[in-house]
Amino acid sequence: MVPDLVRKYAAPVPRYTSYPTAPHFNEEVDGKVAKTWLKELKPNTRASLYFHIPFCDTLCWFCGCTTRHVLRYDPVLPYLQTLKDELKLVAELAPEINVEGVHWGGGSPTLLKPDDIIELASAIREAFPSAADAEFAIEIDPREFDDARVEALAKAGFTRASIGVQDFDTKVQASINRMQSFEETESAVNRLRAAGINSINVDLVYGLPYQSRDKLVRTVEQILTLRPDRVALFGYAHVPSVIPRQKMIPTDELPDVLERFAQANRAATLFTGAGYQRIGFDHFAVPEDSLAVAAWEGRLHRNFQGYTTDEADALIGFGASSISKLPQGYLQNEKTTRRYAAEIEKGELATVRGFELSQADRVRAFVIERLLCDFAFSAGTLKAHFGALADPVINDARYFAESDPDGLFSRVGDRFVVTDRGRPFVRSVAASFDAYLGTRAATHSTAV
Repeated sequence: MVPDLVRKYAAPVPRYTSYPTAPHFNEEVDGKVAKTWLKELKPNTRASLYFHIPFCDTLCWFCGCTTRHVLRYDPVLPYLQTLKDELKLVAELAPEINVEGVHWGGGSPTLLKPDDIIELASAIREAFPSAADAEFAIEIDPREFDDARVEALAKAGFTRASIGVQDFDTKVQASINRMQSFEETESAVNRLRAAGINSINVDLVYGLPYQSRDKLVRTVEQILTLRPDRVALFGYAHVPSVIPRQKMIPTDELPDVLERFAQANRAATLFTGAGYQRIGFDHFAVPEDSLAVAAWEGRLHRNFQGYTTDEADALIGFGASSISKLPQGYLQNEKTTRRYAAEIEKGELATVRGFELSQADRVRAFVIERLLCDFAFSAGTLKAHFGALADPVINDARYFAESDPDGLFSRVGDRFVVTDRGRPFVRSVAASFDAYLGTRAATHSTAV
C-alpha cells in the first residue's frame, strides 16, 4: 500500500515557507505600500533581518535560488553599497524595531572579502543598534573558505553557520556542478568551531541524479562524524522550465518517486538512530539544540529559511529578490541586481510585488504552519485566535478527517491530527487547506 500512497501523493505541492506562496504575489503591493507598512511597525516590534548576497563564483545546477555568476569582484562592491543604502532607508522608516536575528543567504555570502564581511555587519548594527545582541547566521560555501574569512566571521559576531553539502559522491557532485570534498567540509566545520562559531547547520539533498540510497547513506555517515547541531534534508525540485540552469541536469538519471521516498526514509532513520530529533518533515536537530526544544514546546515556526525558532513579528529582507513578511503581508524586492540598485539609488524601496493578507488568509496560514510544525492543530485554539473566521477552516478539517480514504488525517477530540501514516505526506495534507493552490500557474517540488 505504501508504494501506492507514494505515487498518489507525489504531485508537486508547495513547501509552505509562506502562505500564500510567492507565485500568488501581485504587483499591487509596490514600494509605496512597502513604505507605509514599514512606517506602521510599532516601536519595539520584534524583527529579523535577511540579507541576500546573490553572487557565486560557480553555479550549482540544482540550485533554485536567485544567483548571479561572477568571475571578478568588481560587481560585488557596488551591490554592498546598495545594501547599506537600503539599510538606511529602512532604518529611517522603522527606527525603533527590536532586531533579534540576522541571516545572510545567497548565493555565497562567504564570497565577500573579509573586510567587507566586517563592514556590512557593522553597518547593520549601526542602522539597528538592537542587532548588537542578535543571533547572526550565515550560509557557508566551504570551498576556498580561508582562515581570513573565518576570522572575519568571528570578528563580525556570527553565531551560526549553515553549510551546503548536498552529497559527497563525486559522480553526483559532477552532475550538479558542485564538487566539494568531505575534507573541505570537515575543515570548515573545525575552523568555525575553533573560532567560537559553534552552532553548525548542514544542508543535504536527496533525489539528485545518480544518487542512490547507498550513496546517501555514506554521505550521512560522514556528516554524523561532524555532529552538526541541525541538518536539513531537502528533496531536489527539478523544474528546468522555471530554472534554466537545471537543463544541465541529466533528467534520465533522476531517481523515481519511490526511490526518492526510500532515500529520504533511509537518511531519516540514520539521523534519528544517531540521537537526532526529527523536526517537521525535513529537519533534524540534536536534542539540546534550540530548534528541537522549540519543537518539543510547540514554538516551532516556518519562514523562508525553513524551520526556525524565530518568533519575530516582522522579517525584513534586504537585497535583490529578498522577501519580507510584515504584519500586513509580504513584500518582494526586484530580482535583478541592476534594477534593484536603480530603485535604491533614487531613494526608493525596491519592492515590486507582494501580498496583503486578509483575515481569512491568516487563519489558513496559521493552520498550515501548525500542521507542518506540529502535525496537528486545535479547533479551540483556532477559534480563540480568529473567532467566527475559523469556522470555514474547521469545517474543511472535519470533512477531510471524515472523508480521507487513506488515513492521513484524523480528528481526536478538539484536535485535527496528521496520522503517523500521513506524516510523510504532510505537505499534501497542508495543501488541502490552501485556498489559492491551482489558481495561478506555479511549479513546486514533488511532495515526497
